[in-house]
Amino acid sequence: MRKIDNTNYQDIANEVRRFILRMHAKSGSSHIASSFSCVEILVALYFGIMRLNPSNPFDPGMDRFILSKGHAASALYAVLALRGFFPKKFLSNYCMEGGIPGHSSKGCLPGVEVTTGSLGHGLSMGVGIALAGKHDKADYRVFVLLSDGECEEGSVWEAAIFASHHHLDNLVAIVDYNKMQALGPTERILSLEPFAEKWKSFNWEVKEIQGHNIKEIIDASKEIPFSSNKPSVLIAHTIKGKGVSFMENNILWHYKSPGSQELKLGLKELRDKRK
Repeated sequence: MRKIDNTNYQDIANEVRRFILRMHAKSGSSHIASSFSCVEILVALYFGIMRLNPSNPFDPGMDRFILSKGHAASALYAVLALRGFFPKKFLSNYCMEGGIPGHSSKGCLPGVEVTTGSLGHGLSMGVGIALAGKHDKADYRVFVLLSDGECEEGSVWEAAIFASHHHLDNLVAIVDYNKMQALGPTERILSLEPFAEKWKSFNWEVKEIQGHNIKEIIDASKEIPFSSNKPSVLIAHTIKGKGVSFMENNILWHYKSPGSQELKLGLKELRDKRK
């Protein structure tokens, strides 16, 4: 259950991105930019925030995590592997026939709590797990990572109403606010602003953070719950494709997969970041 101490979190984030890059290049699969934007959030959660037991993923005392933006599964898989939930070699069959799926699926790997991919469902599942925890007087917390475009789904706000009504202060939503979705900027497709005020109006306690600053994410988490008897939401401002310069804020990389030359260039950038 112990957190990892004295860790260079950014080195872990860079290693996660190298795994993600290789996984998508080998499989020719989509959504690499969506995975890159949430790497620091996942590293902060799995190496600095959540109570975990990688040797027993079904430990009832563990904190729970739901990747509601299930298309970013490669990032979750890589983090789980580096945290010791399963051998890293399992990542080599990502999105391959008979391998691990491109959207997170319950039971596909140790540590994957639920099946996600159809956007707008993860927060509702998190609400149910948090409510069960309250009922059982358990002390685990439930973290749900959403995309910003996903917050255009009405089911997200139904879950938000339910969570605040039931005072689920063991529930934390984190929004990967990279401000881009499948076909363009979120602001142009369907604006979410004023975003923080929307969550506040649903009686959630809100903090806004820089989503690529791991220390800031961990420091903010020390105050969870942000207010007694209220669910908490972290709005994490991020960059889609973060970590590889030619992918950053480039909408093509929502669906495009890296070829051999792009793999080589991307790995060089990520290796140079270790210096």
